[in-house]
Amino acid sequence: MKSHIEVAQVQQDDVSTISAPDPERILQTATKTNNIETVKKLNGDLLFRYLTTCFAFSIFAILALMIVEMTSESMPSIKAFGWKFISSSDWDAVQEVFGALPYLYGSVVSSVLALLLATPLSIGAAVFITEIAPKRLGGIIAPLVELLAAIPSVIYGLWGVVVMAPWLQSTIQPFLIEHFGFLPLFEGAPYGVSMLAAVFILMIMVVPIITSITREVLLAVPQSQKEAAIALGATRWEMIKMAILPYGKSGILGAAILGLGRAIGETMAVTMVIGNAPNISMSLLSPAYTMPSVIANEFAETTSKLHASALMEIGLILMVVTLIINAMARLLIWSVTKGTGGGTV
Repeated sequence: MKSHIEVAQVQQDDVSTISAPDPERILQTATKTNNIETVKKLNGDLLFRYLTTCFAFSIFAILALMIVEMTSESMPSIKAFGWKFISSSDWDAVQEVFGALPYLYGSVVSSVLALLLATPLSIGAAVFITEIAPKRLGGIIAPLVELLAAIPSVIYGLWGVVVMAPWLQSTIQPFLIEHFGFLPLFEGAPYGVSMLAAVFILMIMVVPIITSITREVLLAVPQSQKEAAIALGATRWEMIKMAILPYGKSGILGAAILGLGRAIGETMAVTMVIGNAPNISMSLLSPAYTMPSVIANEFAETTSKLHASALMEIGLILMVVTLIINAMARLLIWSVTKGTGGGTV
């Protein structure tokens, strides 16, 4: 009987020993588990960081590869013509003599004139949307403006060929010739497709871009600045003129420069309405040519390696100019919107 009681006590002691938790062991196990989870999280964070960093730098790598490749392909033309390439007007694929001055001239003139026409319209539209129109109406107009910027350029080109160019030829150009034909800007015959048509089509295409960015810049003007102008007795127009536009002038300039970059690189719409004649003429009524247009028209039909190299050099010039213009515009816009969360415009 006694032995049974002792055995039972021993078994009870063993059970209590087994079931009793060991705090030190539990702490060690938990610490080990937490360390494993922490290491996993750190490894996951590092992997994600490395991947996103690679993705970001891959963009610069692609851009650098493009520049390197275009420069390499342009070297035969650069070695053959040097600076004469951008100062000569001769373009003869048969004789292998290439000068890009007419295309540079056409791109610069059409883009600058379009910008001069589009900027006042864009600023006026942006001021109306942000400061004058009722909030509900402004909320309707702003998306419509952005929608215009999303229309493919070939659609603008088709509209220009079918509607605008015939209208210019039958109405606007005869009027300009009759009343202002004594000026070099408006002398010549009414061709319809011309530098003037390209200017108008580019103006229509860049207005939505400049308007959208200018709107964001104007929205970045501090409300306190507007209220201070009103408190001093300024009318709405005086408040816009003295408080809003001066504050956002850098951003507005950036928006205009960004529109210039868009205009100077436009291809299809301009190609369809400019006439594609390598002329350097003061008259806006004569056909002209641009850098993107000559690349689009001739690259698939190059007659020699030097011809292809000359077109690649035009593309390289266009790329460098566009990158510089866009970088300047982004910096100007960022200088205004950096404190308002709009720096990514």
